[in-house]
Amino acid sequence: MSSSALLVMDVQNAVVHRYPDPDYLPRLGAAIATARAAGVPVIFAGVGFRPGFPEVSPRNRMFGAMAGRATGGDDRAMAFHADAAPAEGDPIVIKRRVSAFAGSDLDMLLRVQGIDHLVLTGIATSGVVLSTLRQAADLDFRLTVLSDGCLDADPEVHRVLTEKIFPAQADVLTVAAWEPKVSNG
Repeated sequence: MSSSALLVMDVQNAVVHRYPDPDYLPRLGAAIATARAAGVPVIFAGVGFRPGFPEVSPRNRMFGAMAGRATGGDDRAMAFHADAAPAEGDPIVIKRRVSAFAGSDLDMLLRVQGIDHLVLTGIATSGVVLSTLRQAADLDFRLTVLSDGCLDADPEVHRVLTEKIFPAQADVLTVAAWEPKVSNG
């Protein structure tokens, strides 16, 4: 029997602010509500660093500009957006790089709970979703991507990934078409 989890990635205030789409958060909220109604665990993954960013190398092109700063960032900016926030008891995974697996305990959390199927959502399609999908596929998880539960700054990149790249390793559905299985166990 397969056990699924909905993975909500990088839907943090600072990230959502950079990707304005008034329809995105309501769609994502619908996916979260659908998962909860079906008894599917919802796991939140977000990027976070210690004060001074000791986890960040100046050689890292994405995060390197942060290296050496005195603070770990504004807690409000790194908090999950209120329209897609964790509920009491939802696991929260803090990651140190783009993939939800990088520098986090996500793999251990999933394996201990017997989860072998991940349903991926998040911002950005070309960032956390792509990186997590690739790593999860290499770890032999079954995968589903909710195409409109993901968002990217470049609509064409989003389209190419969800229509041409992701289907090689995952089922790709819309939030409305996703019907989670109740039999998680």
